[in-house]
Amino acid sequence: MFDYLRAWYTRHFSDPQVVILLLFLLSGLAVIVFAGTILAPLLASIVVAYLLEGAVTLLQKSKSPRIIALFIVFSIFMAVLLLLLFVFIPVLSKQLTEFFKDLPIMVSQGQQLLMQLPERFPSLINEEQVHDMIVFIRGELVNFGQALISKPLASVVGLITILVYLILMPLLVFFLLKDKTMILQWLEDFLPGDRELTNEVWFEVNQKIASYVRGKFIEIFMVMSVTYVTFTFLDLNYAMLLAVLVGLSVIIPYAGAAVITLPVMFIAYAQWGISSEFAYVLIAYSIIQFLDGNILVPLLFSEVVNLHPVAIIAAVLFFGGIWGIWGVFFAIPLATLINAVINAWPKVDAFEQISKQE
Repeated sequence: MFDYLRAWYTRHFSDPQVVILLLFLLSGLAVIVFAGTILAPLLASIVVAYLLEGAVTLLQKSKSPRIIALFIVFSIFMAVLLLLLFVFIPVLSKQLTEFFKDLPIMVSQGQQLLMQLPERFPSLINEEQVHDMIVFIRGELVNFGQALISKPLASVVGLITILVYLILMPLLVFFLLKDKTMILQWLEDFLPGDRELTNEVWFEVNQKIASYVRGKFIEIFMVMSVTYVTFTFLDLNYAMLLAVLVGLSVIIPYAGAAVITLPVMFIAYAQWGISSEFAYVLIAYSIIQFLDGNILVPLLFSEVVNLHPVAIIAAVLFFGGIWGIWGVFFAIPLATLINAVINAWPKVDAFEQISKQE
């Protein structure tokens, strides 16, 4: 056993290429874990610049000078950011406030449906249990809503953080795009010249991650837009709030759509009860999910993600547990990185090494 471990270690970690790749991975992990909170605006700006670089490169291929392409892309980015700040977020905030204000009434409306459970299943549940459950759910939802609305705005630190992001991030994104070549050249001066294995991993990961992240943003935007238009047409309350939830649900593979079905059904039932309008909402929501899963996702990600569903779910659970919503969003790119490292890592049978030595 000792000879096996020694041969395995000697074969894999005596290669300078492997050591360099391992140092890159450990350094990146250390920065995120120990300085992720401090460097959050910079890391977020790098992600945004990384996404916008694709649009800049696309305009450059159409014979536009980089400075003009940069100006066009950055102007669109700032216009979208201002639209979010002054149009989208105020409406969303208003609907969120109205939702939690009306939540006790909506829960009371659902009480009649819950009170039918003891009549239908008397051996499993009684009226007292249903009453306690309703009181508990109502209290928890109201407390959660009040905390969600009041804490971010009441916290001075939260306001300062928001201002920092709003001011620093656009500046950082602009300079990261403008001085991309100079920054990359400066970073390369600190890197060893012999790093073919690291370059091989980066080439594979760069192509897949860039396509995945850009595709995911497109998917979120399209699902959110179609859902908002559909729910508005059906006159469903809190259409924008639900559209945001449905759009963000695509971040979580497989489970996201199922989880968001509950608030959609809850709001539709509170508004119309069991009626034709309630059925129309569920049918429309099912069609949106079907089109997303069977047409949009294959179109955007057919050649991007080549991972087993079990690996995807495991990555979502693992990285989501470590980094929250950002971990969930980047779970598949991180899993792709791990897969690329495994594929590029030198492979040799340690038992074969022992046989050669003997």
